[in-house]
Amino acid sequence: MQLRYEIPDTFWSLFRSVNREVYIDALLCINQEYEYSNYFLSREVCLQILSDMNARKKIELMREESETDFDMLETAASRMLNWLVRTGWLKKVEDYVSMTTSIVIPDYAAVFIQAFEKLDSEGPEETEVYIQNVYATLYSFRNDPRVGIGMLRTALVNTRQLNKALQNMLHNMDRFFDRLLDKKNYGDLLKEHLEGYVEEVVRKKYHILKTSDNFYIYKNDIKQCIRDMREDEDWISQVRERAAASGDDGEDVIDLLDLIERGFDDIEHRIANMDKEHSKYVRATVTRLNYLLSGETDTHGLVVRLLNRMSGEDEYRNGEDGNGADRTARADKEAEMLTGAACRMNLSFLEILSEKSLYKRRKSRGDFIKQMAPEEEIEDLDRDEVLRMNRIQNRYSQEEIRNFIEDHMTGDVMDTAEIRVMTDVDFEKLILAYDYAIRKDSAYEVENSAGDETDSQEPRMIHNGRYCYPDLRFIRRRPR
Repeated sequence: MQLRYEIPDTFWSLFRSVNREVYIDALLCINQEYEYSNYFLSREVCLQILSDMNARKKIELMREESETDFDMLETAASRMLNWLVRTGWLKKVEDYVSMTTSIVIPDYAAVFIQAFEKLDSEGPEETEVYIQNVYATLYSFRNDPRVGIGMLRTALVNTRQLNKALQNMLHNMDRFFDRLLDKKNYGDLLKEHLEGYVEEVVRKKYHILKTSDNFYIYKNDIKQCIRDMREDEDWISQVRERAAASGDDGEDVIDLLDLIERGFDDIEHRIANMDKEHSKYVRATVTRLNYLLSGETDTHGLVVRLLNRMSGEDEYRNGEDGNGADRTARADKEAEMLTGAACRMNLSFLEILSEKSLYKRRKSRGDFIKQMAPEEEIEDLDRDEVLRMNRIQNRYSQEEIRNFIEDHMTGDVMDTAEIRVMTDVDFEKLILAYDYAIRKDSAYEVENSAGDETDSQEPRMIHNGRYCYPDLRFIRRRPR
């Protein structure tokens, strides 16, 4: 039977009570002692716990609607205990042999008390617990022949819980943006960033995901373990036989492994989204800090404040036009404000009258269509254009190029493989020498190292220090 059907109707009155916070604190204190006393407390111990809590926190207990005048004569601890027992949050167990009364916490109430503890204080990081559970469960399932396929389902449950925990962390980022915009001065915003976002998110959650041995140290091992299990056909057959022998007709082992691996892919996507949200928040914080820091001194900041003040006046921003007298009064008020601003500010400063206007005109639909149109393909540059862009041709004359070829000739042939020392100047001249030699009016012709035409096959490449160039021969043309 489901626990929710055991909950009495009076149980929900806690959330409507004027003493709601007091009762929640009382339940947390009792549960803390309850765990250290073998889940068995006497009525006297509960009253002592509540009395100590009352003395420590100075509780002011308001009167409940169901309480009578006789109940108001009891102590605060007795009133709290009686109310919690009466509404079903606690339960009395009578032992007629020893003539004692014990206080226990019902199972359904324990679920809510656990939620109260989670809301009241942060326990172990969920992401750390779930990733370690997945890691230990998979290796136990892989290496222990006694465990069944239910162990693999446990790993899948923990993987989904980890995904859910990361998704909750991602959704909770929105409240930090709201708190960021609520701060009106530089000091409060900086305090909110350092004590709020950095402490709650970066150091406790985001920092753990990125730098601790939390996710990435286990991720590769887990994926490798899943890969080994999927590729071991004999082992999979044994798992299926054990599952059939135990009457487990649920999901197949391969399907469960696929779901776990897909869950880890989703985890990586969520962490990538958290990176984007983190970068977005940092940029928004820096922009907001700069705005608050320069808003009092920067000319543009003062002009923006003036325009905001003029556009936010209640006299003419109430949403209704009113009669003619009201419109005239609002126009007079606006003219008065403009006159007062003109007397105190020089709006002709170049800082204001610049190309960067305060108002940016919205682009038309035609501009948007042009922007979304496919870009035109740019043709590759030919040899002459490349040389012209690099401005190498203008650095050396043809006489210098011919002298370079003649200086390296042996007889009527210059072999590039014979050049032992190559500098930047020599390399540029070699490129221009090739460009000069392939022209029709040149005094030289070019062949590759095999003696064939240069365009018939690719020549052998020469590596001379940090320079690489083809093995070519420059031959002096014979006069016709």
